[in-house]
Amino acid sequence: MDIRQLKQQSEFEWMLPATDRMRVPGVIFASRQLVEAMDEKVREQISNVASLPGIVAASYAMPDAHWGYGFPIGGVVSAGGVGFDISCGVRTLHTGLKLADIEAHKARLADVLFARIPAGVGSTGASYALVKG
Repeated sequence: MDIRQLKQQSEFEWMLPATDRMRVPGVIFASRQLVEAMDEKVREQISNVASLPGIVAASYAMPDAHWGYGFPIGGVVSAGGVGFDISCGVRTLHTGLKLADIEAHKARLADVLFARIPAGVGSTGASYALVKG
């Protein structure tokens, strides 16, 4: 990605100023090296998401952002917006848990999620399905 279109806010925060149709700015959280390695379509999709009705504050992208079918994958957070690229580990789950319920278990929870959810190109992981019959 051409970083000349971005304004560096801190070592790991980059802002894409709101222009044209954008209702809010875009924000990328990543190192310079990761931002430069991102495809230009990521910037385009961050801008497109920032143009959607109802968006609040900013269109965010994480260090692993890559272009998808509409929304950049690695953006925050609308599982419905990522289309066919849903197998990138984007899921929505309402548990009813509160921070106090998991505070003492955060490290173990992170380890289990990382072990169970495929992440990254060529990654592996277990998927389970109930089969009738």
